[in-house]
Amino acid sequence: MPTSPATATSPPGLSRGRLTIAVFSTVVEWYDFTLFLYLSAVLSRVFFGDSATGVLMTLGTFAVSYLLRPVGGLVFGYVGDRWGRRPVLLASMALMLLATIGTAILPTHAQVGDAAAVWLLVLRCVMAFSVGGEYTGVMTYLLESSHPKRRGLVTSLAAAASEIGALLAAGVAAITIAVLPAPQMEEWGWRVPFIVGGALAAAILALRTRLPETPLFIESSEQKTKEPMPQVIRRQWRAIVRTFVISGLVSAAYYVGIIYLPTYLVSLQGWTESSALALATLAAAVVVVASPAAGWLSDRFGRRRSLLILAIGAVVLPVPMFAAAGQSAAPLAVAAVVVLACLAGSLSAVGASAIPEQFDVRGRLTALAIGGTIATTIFGGIAPYAVQALSETTGWPLIPGVLIAVVALAAIPAIRRGPETAGRHQTPSTAGMSPVVTDHETEPEGASNHA
Repeated sequence: MPTSPATATSPPGLSRGRLTIAVFSTVVEWYDFTLFLYLSAVLSRVFFGDSATGVLMTLGTFAVSYLLRPVGGLVFGYVGDRWGRRPVLLASMALMLLATIGTAILPTHAQVGDAAAVWLLVLRCVMAFSVGGEYTGVMTYLLESSHPKRRGLVTSLAAAASEIGALLAAGVAAITIAVLPAPQMEEWGWRVPFIVGGALAAAILALRTRLPETPLFIESSEQKTKEPMPQVIRRQWRAIVRTFVISGLVSAAYYVGIIYLPTYLVSLQGWTESSALALATLAAAVVVVASPAAGWLSDRFGRRRSLLILAIGAVVLPVPMFAAAGQSAAPLAVAAVVVLACLAGSLSAVGASAIPEQFDVRGRLTALAIGGTIATTIFGGIAPYAVQALSETTGWPLIPGVLIAVVALAAIPAIRRGPETAGRHQTPSTAGMSPVVTDHETEPEGASNHA
């Protein structure tokens, strides 16, 4: 029979230094990936000329490339479940390095015409493919290498580190735009932030070579408990559905509420690019502080309760906050951005542990790719383009807030019916056994301690 969650031994864990490398390696991933959105207004002119639909076409490039994220998730999920978590971390970062440096040396629309946009799309697809395995790979690595009672805090530190990457992206972009005149920014200045990202990616790739495989995956490999994708789906379909819903809420709050915010303020509310990026920098800084706090609280009070409270907040807050963010009164706009950032950061932090905890070690990355990565593609990659298009068509700028609220409302029933996973010991369940505890509707022994 499968090992009881209440009696399973904890993984031996990694040294503090190696955990630090794993945690802060997400800085590069989200610096490189979010930089594209932070510079979307500039990149629209660089790669699409002076077209009136340049911003929309730039966001469309982001959305189309994002369709490669679930493909990357499935490929890296298969690799990670078959050969280990470590190869996923190395391969995804290597691809990200290639895409970032490639973007930095691309010719512009003024130099090669429409071919510039085509090459940009190709490199964004490479980036999205790599991100498909990167974030889930890092979170799974940390989850399987940390103590059960500290998983929420440890994984939330990685979520905070990713926001440090977003903060760095916003800061570098804001400084570059502020220092350089517009003609120089469009001629060569936009390349500088991507060169910085390439250097960071190279450094992190070198550090990741020092990371060992996770103890739980090694134990699972020794039991020879591989299983094909159809069996993963049959055995864990309930957890996959819950993961889709939770990931959808996290992605909508983060990508629409934080990453899309500068484009929203510039294109729909008439803010200057420097002012919008300053607010984006503030939002990222708030998330860095809020994420570890939310992760620690989820260790203490449970993932389900934390997610329910945050989901209710995501129903009530986004619409009035987006309305306030567009106001000319700076204090009101700052307060609205802080609220949105706290909400998005807390959801990302709790989701970082709650989502991979839905599954056991065997087939975890594959199941995450099916549920979590597809949801992130829809609500993270496509949503910014969709809300921009709908807002421009209808003339109603509050559509981004409505989208977040609707997704949160749909997520509440699934969160309520799901099991509590905080403190649960992770076990490499044996193949051919009955469904694992994560698919039971009853809570594991010891979960009541968090009530």
